[in-house]
Amino acid sequence: MDNRLPMIAGNWKMYKTCSEAVESARQLATLAGDAENVEIMIAPPFTALTGVFDVVRHTSIRLGAQNLHWEPEGAYTGEISGTMLFSAGCRYVIIGHSERRQYFGETDDSVNRKILAALAAGLSPVICVGESESEREAEKTFSILDKQMQNGLEGLSLNQMDSAVIAYEPVWAIGTGKTATPQQAQEVHEYLRKFLVGRFGEETAQKTRILYGGSVKPENISELMGLPDIDGALVGGASLQPETFSKIIKYKN
Repeated sequence: MDNRLPMIAGNWKMYKTCSEAVESARQLATLAGDAENVEIMIAPPFTALTGVFDVVRHTSIRLGAQNLHWEPEGAYTGEISGTMLFSAGCRYVIIGHSERRQYFGETDDSVNRKILAALAAGLSPVICVGESESEREAEKTFSILDKQMQNGLEGLSLNQMDSAVIAYEPVWAIGTGKTATPQQAQEVHEYLRKFLVGRFGEETAQKTRILYGGSVKPENISELMGLPDIDGALVGGASLQPETFSKIIKYKN
């Protein structure tokens, strides 16, 4: 991981009003603004993006969004485009989160279209992949990941891949309190890295950050980050409390 800057990203999901999000961002900037050798990203709900950006714009914390539409504009009531997100201060966007796939019909094809749209808008996509509990028990983990990666990354150039981040989130470990063992997580991250080598070459694969997501806590972050192919974390519930999240960010200290 020597040449990859670790990234700790917080996905706030459908939590926090505008004022609550702004206050959380303020507290986080105070608690973790001095963190070194790590990139911090938070993804508040859409309504809070501009307010949070005003708080973090002069800090080391980057702003992300939780989703986007694949068209730059149009008659798509209730949707939001990459261009809009960029103009609100976002530099990252989470794409293909398991909750989007599970509840909102997201497919590998729509993920692919969204990745390309994000890149066209100047955003770095955080591309989520992962298997369900039944798929893991059926020993389909690697075939599921292979399909999600093959189809999701269809048509991406080497230059575009340089802007992308991969996030492995075993669906069975999200919000359940279950965590993949460090060995399970490393095995999958190593597999994903090898996939990238085959698809984009060694240089791009070694530059691409692969985050782990799934019940990440202050208690398990150091062990996860000690593994060679884990370059950071996509944190859900534990990112909602600035004190807890700052402990994850400062895992080395």
